[in-house]
Amino acid sequence: MTHPEIAAEQAHIDRAHLLLDQARERAQKLRGMVEVGRGGTTQARYERDVIEGSVQNRLGQLQLGSASLIFGRIDLDTEDRFHIGRLAVADERQEPVVVDWRAPIAEPFYRATGRDPMGLIRRRHFVSRGRELLDIEDELFDLDQLDEGFQGHGALLAALDQNRDGQLRDIVATIQGEQDEIIRDPLKGMLIVQGGPGTGKTVVALHRAAYLLYTHRFPLEGQGVLVVGPNRLFLRYIEQVLPSLGEAGVYLTVLADLLVDLFDDVRVTLPDHSSSAAVKGSERMVSVISHAIKDRERALREDLTVGFGLTRLRITVTQSRKIVREARRRYRRHNAARGYVEKEFFSALARSHHSEPDPENVQYRLRRDPRVLEALEWIWPVLTPGQLLRDLFGSEALLGSAAGDHLADEEWMTLYRPRGGSLADYRWSDADVPLLDEAYSGLGPRLDRDRKARDPELRTFGHIVVDETQDHTPMALRMISRRSLNGSMTLVGDIAQATAPGAAANWDEVLNYLPSRTKEPRVRELTLSYRIPAPNLELANKVLAVAAPDLAPPKAVRSVGSPPRIIQVGSGTDSATHELVEKSVSLVQEESEALGGGSVAVIAPQSLIDQVDAALEARGIDYGRATTASRNVSGPLHPKIALVPVQLVKGLELDGTVVIEPAAILDEEPQGLRALFVALTRSTKRLAVIHARPLPDVLRD
Repeated sequence: MTHPEIAAEQAHIDRAHLLLDQARERAQKLRGMVEVGRGGTTQARYERDVIEGSVQNRLGQLQLGSASLIFGRIDLDTEDRFHIGRLAVADERQEPVVVDWRAPIAEPFYRATGRDPMGLIRRRHFVSRGRELLDIEDELFDLDQLDEGFQGHGALLAALDQNRDGQLRDIVATIQGEQDEIIRDPLKGMLIVQGGPGTGKTVVALHRAAYLLYTHRFPLEGQGVLVVGPNRLFLRYIEQVLPSLGEAGVYLTVLADLLVDLFDDVRVTLPDHSSSAAVKGSERMVSVISHAIKDRERALREDLTVGFGLTRLRITVTQSRKIVREARRRYRRHNAARGYVEKEFFSALARSHHSEPDPENVQYRLRRDPRVLEALEWIWPVLTPGQLLRDLFGSEALLGSAAGDHLADEEWMTLYRPRGGSLADYRWSDADVPLLDEAYSGLGPRLDRDRKARDPELRTFGHIVVDETQDHTPMALRMISRRSLNGSMTLVGDIAQATAPGAAANWDEVLNYLPSRTKEPRVRELTLSYRIPAPNLELANKVLAVAAPDLAPPKAVRSVGSPPRIIQVGSGTDSATHELVEKSVSLVQEESEALGGGSVAVIAPQSLIDQVDAALEARGIDYGRATTASRNVSGPLHPKIALVPVQLVKGLELDGTVVIEPAAILDEEPQGLRALFVALTRSTKRLAVIHARPLPDVLRD
């Protein structure tokens, strides 16, 4: 039956959109306030730029795209009513027509329960498509026997049943109570959000970023909010969530891009072997890099004598050793001490002559002498992080010296690789990025003759959101910590999905490498899996029980769903690989048709990804292969069929998934059981598993 108030609510929605359109028009008119013709004053051009920046910011806040403006209403026991939406809209008298979902008055929309109605007598949920209101769901709070279930159960299930299109959506209309508590948690200190697959931890963290910017516009807008993702595919997957909530100024990045922003000649394109990645991620590399820097701060090997007009000047090994020792004592960062070293070097030369010429005159006259330049570069070279690590990785002698007792011989030898061509041609891996950052922390920026920095200082942020925190190594966590202005962070992750080499075993290990502040870290756990149907979660939890037996399995909100399909192909021999790939492609087509246009992820181990790619193309199927190749690549996932290596699938959600050869996933991934658990928990509707090799015991009945 049609809700009796649907027409009245549609009229309210139409009025709100009209007022929103008028607000956009007013923002556009601001551009005409300052017109600067040819020859305009500097002040006029400055005012124009300020107004243009304000207009762009305001227009960005007013853009909704295809999202619905209003998604609910609350009726208070004071007879007040408020419509809740993505952003605030007021009428001509500045009376609220739509209340921003982040405003304090909107909190009962997400938090009220039968036991604690928070002053509500009714909560209304809208089911909409753009500007069109399709249905209304009411919850009444004036009965004693109210159900303590999910807020807006019908609206929630309708949202969960919608087909995915390759990008993460906001959940602003269906935020549940346990999620809202996390979103509105105070800004200060560190918040840990532990949640299993499908609990919505990523999207909750993004909504928290939007909430904090709304509630603490000053100072956060100036300090900045940083969101660190595990890879660029993931960033492209989540990039529309914050703009849909009216916040487009948040900086989404991977760790590599934070470094590239400092040094544009750093190219992060080299794959890393799991053994070397584990060594590079270890906290022991802090001491290795520190020793590598000290190894480049050296006394002369022999006394140096240089000509100075008709006389000769001399600096001894002992004097150079004293200069090095004093420079280390006085300066925390290596490059900052170069000026002091030069000053003392030329002063020692000047003192070696009975007339003691002016050290500055000595420096001026000898500044281009090849022997002097060579000696200074030996004693205290000015270094970039790339130069330090390229030299270190390319020399067994330097590696052995820097490693000392911190790394075993077989460990530091995994770091060795020939230097090759120039530094500009040198390629780095993702595991190298935190090491380069650690080196920059110890080296500091290079300084020019006027003692001004030639390199930028690290930018810090007022709040940092870190997704998939459990996979960040100690060195990566140190890199993130250096970007924190005040220790305010939201750490999101699931220890059960820790699949990287050297990943943390618990949250205490993670906290060891992050800013230490007086405020105790808060831990919030999301226990309900909204996305994954119960039959799929039941299969995945079999793997979880072995992969992480100490963790409580998530509980499914949706108790119904298609049972997972497990299909065996061939006899399990090598000759069955071709048949496995071909049958996998056919299975993908079947699942895509069964979903009626929904999205499907084909999740394959690295050893099969190229073969599956070729088979999909040979069949003429419209699909896309997920990569993390470039920061400039647009479009996250193919909206229908996406081929995704198992290493990249974490954090994604799709309507259906086809998981190929679980036994190969177990063999090839550093933490195979957890990688398989991740692969089995990506779909919101249908799951299919296909294999030629024997099915792992953990998946058998």
